[in-house]
Amino acid sequence: MNIFNVPDFFGYLVNGYLVKGAFVTLGLTIATAIGGMILGMLVALMRMSGKRYLAGPAAFYIWILRGTPLLVQLVIVFTGLPQLGLRLNVLESSLFALILNEAAYLAEIIRAGFMSVPPGQREAADALGLPRWLSLWKVSFPQAFRLMIPSLGNSINGLLKSTSITSVISMEELMRRSQLLMQAKFEVLEVFSAAAIYYLIMTTAWSLFQQWLERRYGAAFQKSK
Repeated sequence: MNIFNVPDFFGYLVNGYLVKGAFVTLGLTIATAIGGMILGMLVALMRMSGKRYLAGPAAFYIWILRGTPLLVQLVIVFTGLPQLGLRLNVLESSLFALILNEAAYLAEIIRAGFMSVPPGQREAADALGLPRWLSLWKVSFPQAFRLMIPSLGNSINGLLKSTSITSVISMEELMRRSQLLMQAKFEVLEVFSAAAIYYLIMTTAWSLFQQWLERRYGAAFQKSK
C-alpha cells in the first residue's frame, strides 16, 4: 500500500482546479488587504482623535473584533445578517468578515506607527502652518509607514493563510477546492501537500515583496538623514 503517491502529488501541483483556487485565495487577500487598510486607517484616526465619541467606538470595535475568532465572525456575518434583512452571497460574506477582522489588527499597527513618529515632527509642521490633514499625510505618514512595514507585512502574510477559514461557508478558494478534490480522490496527503506548496509559494512571494519595501523605504530614510 502506497502511503504517498508521488506522481499524483505532482499532478495536483499543476491541477487547474487547484490553480484557480489559489488565484481566488490571492484575490481575497488583495481585496481584504486594501479594504482593511482603508477601514483600519479610519479606525486608527478615530482612536487618535482625542475625542471620546470617536475614540470610544473605535476602541470598542477593535476590542470586539480582536477578541473573537474570525470563524465566529464569519458565521455570524453569513448566517446572522440575512435575519436582519441584509443578504450577502458567499463572496460578499467572506470579504465583509475578512475586512472587518483585518481592519481591527491593522488599525492598531497604523496607530502604533503614527505614535512612533517623534512629536517634534508634528510640532514643526504646526509651526509652518500646515493643516492637520496635510501634516498627517506629508509629514507623519511617510515616517510612520516605514516603521509599519514589518508589522503590516506579517499581518498580510497571516491574512493570506486565514482566507482558508472561508471554506466553512463554501467559498471556493484553495482550501475548499482541496477539500472537494480530496473527497473525490481520497488522496488526503497528496492533495493537501500540493495545497501547502501553493500557500508556501504565495507567502514566499509576499515576503520577498515585503523585503523590497523595507529596503526601499529604509534606504530613502537613510538618505534623508
